[in-house]
Formats: sequence, structure tokens, C-alpha cells
Amino acid sequence: MFGCLVAGRPLQTNLQQIDDTHAIFELPAAGSINHICVFLLGTVPFPDGYGATVHFFWPGKGFQLLGMLSNEKPSAIFRLRGTYSAQSTTAHAVFTGAAPDTSSTSVTAVLGLSVEPLPQIAQEVAALPSAVARTTNSPAADATLMAERIVKNLFNFVTSFLGGAGAMGPEVMIPLGMVAKWYENFLTKVRNTGVGFLENQE
Repeated sequence: MFGCLVAGRPLQTNLQQIDDTHAIFELPAAGSINHICVFLLGTVPFPDGYGATVHFFWPGKGFQLLGMLSNEKPSAIFRLRGTYSAQSTTAHAVFTGAAPDTSSTSVTAVLGLSVEPLPQIAQEVAALPSAVARTTNSPAADATLMAERIVKNLFNFVTSFLGGAGAMGPEVMIPLGMVAKWYENFLTKVRNTGVGFLENQE
């Protein structure tokens, strides 16, 4: 019913059923995860009036409610790095028994899904911290911010070869090869490290 995709990794459909209304995905090497996409596979819809809350468990830190899925909202992208805020709900208690061993050097986190009535989900999601709520409930704003960071990265790259932003003017010609070089470098960096580097640029 559910799929899970971590940027730069294969699609996960290896859902582990906890009980009739709870299931998890294990996320190995969780320290390298920046964003995660969770979605309905389209094979089995939710029963009428139901959806699922999405929870993230980091060993030793507890659970965080990320957001929700429903038949009307069959997919969502969540930013994990920099938004962690431990919480405790009834749904979390079910997932705790499935939490992985933390003795290994590579931390395995858990993404939990809890099927619940939509009115209950609406109350839980309304209580999300504002930063998480913005990421979860406003994909357009999130996409705009990402686009702005990508364009800024290109601008910084080009101006580094032209003597800084002060040298830029309406008549400055930028060789197409320079843009192609930025594009190749940008894709290599995204494949190797994700998009987190865009948040650190000045």
C-alpha cells in the first residue's frame, strides 16, 4: 500500500506490518538522510474517512510526527535534517517495540505509518511546529525555496569566474560552457551528498 523513497537510494516497498493499523519502514544509514518521500502505491486506497499519520523515529531521540497521507493527498516529501523535535503520542507507543538496535555505528531509523480517522489526523497535524507544518502543508512554498537556492547556487558559480556580482551587468555574456560545467558539478554534488549543501550557501 505504501512506498518510501530516500533521495539517492532505491525505492523501498519492504513495509513491515506491526498490526492492522500500524506499519514501518526501516531506514539504514539514517544520518545521511535529508529528505524522504512517502506515498501510496495506488493499489489499495484508504477506507472512506481514513488516512495515515507519518512518524519518524531516531534511536535515542524518540518520535516526531512529520505529517499525513490520504486518498486526496497520496504523497508527501518531508525534510528530516534540521527539523527534529521529539514528541510522544499513542501511535508512537506501537512503533517503539519495532525500534531497531542502536549498537551499530550506522544508525537505523524508523518511518512509522499509523492509519487513523481523518478528523483525528487533522487535529494532530494542526499541532505540528510551524517549521514542520510549512514544509508538510505547503509543497509550493518548499519548491519555491528550493528553486531560489538552486538559482542562487548558479549565480554564485558564474560570478566567481567574472570577478564577483559587482562585475555583472546587463551586457555581460556568459559562455554556455560555463553553465554546462555548473550543471555537471551541481548534479554530481546532489548525487553524492543530497541537497543539504544548498542550505549552507551564503
